[in-house]
Amino acid sequence: MTSADGFSQMLKPAVELARSARRFPGESAQYRSARNALLAEEIELRRHIERVAAQRRALPPGGEVPEDYRFDGEHGQLTLSQMFGEHDTLVTYNWMFGPRRERPCPMCTSLLGSLDGEMPDILQRVAFAVIARSPIERMVAFKHERGWRHLRLYSSGGNSFNRDYADEAPDAGDNASFNVFTRKGGVVRHFYGDEMGPETADPGQDPRGAPDAMPIWTILDLTPDGRAPDWYPKLEYGAAPAGRR
Repeated sequence: MTSADGFSQMLKPAVELARSARRFPGESAQYRSARNALLAEEIELRRHIERVAAQRRALPPGGEVPEDYRFDGEHGQLTLSQMFGEHDTLVTYNWMFGPRRERPCPMCTSLLGSLDGEMPDILQRVAFAVIARSPIERMVAFKHERGWRHLRLYSSGGNSFNRDYADEAPDAGDNASFNVFTRKGGVVRHFYGDEMGPETADPGQDPRGAPDAMPIWTILDLTPDGRAPDWYPKLEYGAAPAGRR
């Protein structure tokens, strides 16, 4: 029995915890019964997320990085090991903004916009780097256009980081990817990289990781219409139709 299994056996059944005393104005008995059943599933989902996170933390040491990649940053060149700063953990996000793109990926941009606001808190715990193959000047210009203040941008156009850790071919398109690196005793190792993509997607769903890192989808999943498979974030929006402002 694993420690996670033992911990699970110590927990009260979700259906016992899901006897909510809350009541909303005008709700029916049918609504309350269905809502409590949903609450039990939400509790189970939270527990499963905790189990997966514990399994992730228990991964054995990953591979040592093959080289100390050198990047172009907003204030000059620096290496992957230098990106850690005062931390022992570095999270990187590969932004789909390669040199062949006229404009960056709207989905990536939506995610990065939310992370920019969270970055002062994230940087208290870990280092975080946004990496793309475009020249750093293009990346910084877009950062200013969007009003981002806290994201740290780095160009990987002069190294093989995207090939090694985002599964990108030099002459092909670009991929979004989260990676986590650790530094211990001067040795930098890969700890985790997301591996969910089109080949792991369920029918009728967009490929995405678990948990989903994009806050917009988390919010829309709370609504009656959900994610709407035919709607995606855009870089710009025109005037809202009458009655929908």
